[in-house]
Amino acid sequence: MAGRDYVLQEQIGHLLRRAHQRATQIFLETFEDAGLTPTQWAALAMLAEEGSASQNALGRMTAMDPATIQGVIRRLEERGLITREPDPDDKRRTKLCLSDDGKTLVRDATELGARVTERTLEPLDAGERKRFLEMLKRLV
Repeated sequence: MAGRDYVLQEQIGHLLRRAHQRATQIFLETFEDAGLTPTQWAALAMLAEEGSASQNALGRMTAMDPATIQGVIRRLEERGLITREPDPDDKRRTKLCLSDDGKTLVRDATELGARVTERTLEPLDAGERKRFLEMLKRLV
């Protein structure tokens, strides 16, 4: 019978999906009071790091497709966490920036982001964590 040697629970896609589910659940529990999704937090954290970005650039930096980043930006704008400013280099484009409320939220929630990583990697010792993150970076 074909496929006898194929064990789903040992396949990379399955294991990565399960690890992602675990990390997402930990994120949602940790960020519950902040009311942010993982993609919203990624956009806010990247804007905090970069200062400003076009919607397209932000989507590329956070690995979100155009439809996803558009929805994320819309929801963050509705919450007053980001603003749009004219791009001085291209009058056809706007740049996204954190609002004062967005800056405050990122400052207050950055520790939560670190806690998500800590809890997600909890089963690993310090050396394993470092090696695991290095290997994941090589895969992406």
